[in-house]
Amino acid sequence: MRNILILFTLLFVVNTSSAQLFTKEKVQNNQNMDKKLLSWGYYFGVNNLDYKFDYNDNKGDITNVKSTGFNVGLVGDLRVNDFINVRLEPGLVITTRNLMYSENYFEGIDDINDSDLLREVKSTYVYLPLLLRLSTKRHNNFKPFVTFGVATSLNLSSNELNPDDNSNGEFRTKKNVFFYDIGFGIDFYLYWFKFTPSIRGVFAINDELVRDNDPNSPWTGNIASMKTRGVFINLTFR
Repeated sequence: MRNILILFTLLFVVNTSSAQLFTKEKVQNNQNMDKKLLSWGYYFGVNNLDYKFDYNDNKGDITNVKSTGFNVGLVGDLRVNDFINVRLEPGLVITTRNLMYSENYFEGIDDINDSDLLREVKSTYVYLPLLLRLSTKRHNNFKPFVTFGVATSLNLSSNELNPDDNSNGEFRTKKNVFFYDIGFGIDFYLYWFKFTPSIRGVFAINDELVRDNDPNSPWTGNIASMKTRGVFINLTFR
């Protein structure tokens, strides 16, 4: 009798495990989470940004030496229906870009040294995107989505009003920058919260460069426009 009970117990455990592993429908976590009209969360992540240059003359490209930056911020979500949400994600974006100039930019200028060929541009953006999020139907405990929208930003590291320019070692950038923002991600519904990794592409709309006082400046004279572009990788918790 004991052996029969053990056998039935083993068969029950195996059958239950198989059902949990191979069934298409699983127990859903946080089933009512997406029913709220308003919800809140936070995110942190990394960024990799550079500049897209357009030139007046062909003197060679200015080389972007990129570094990994940091993002952190809040999420405010407005539910429109099961598939559409409107999002406001204010945050802080910190990054550094090093610009390497070719010696072609300094033809006819004497006493050029290595420091003249390099400009370090530090940026700290208060980033304010307004996004439309389009989701698929939730499947078990995950739901893919895409986002797109626009953003405004305030560059706290901007030296736009500084009277000194590159002749004094100051590479100046504008304070206000506007962006297109497009991305995709997946919601994972865990037992206690929702975890969302996402990848976003950001593309500045306006020219960020403040030109030197000398219109023939080797640092800014050949630049028709300079616009930020790059990628955010964010981890969101709600």
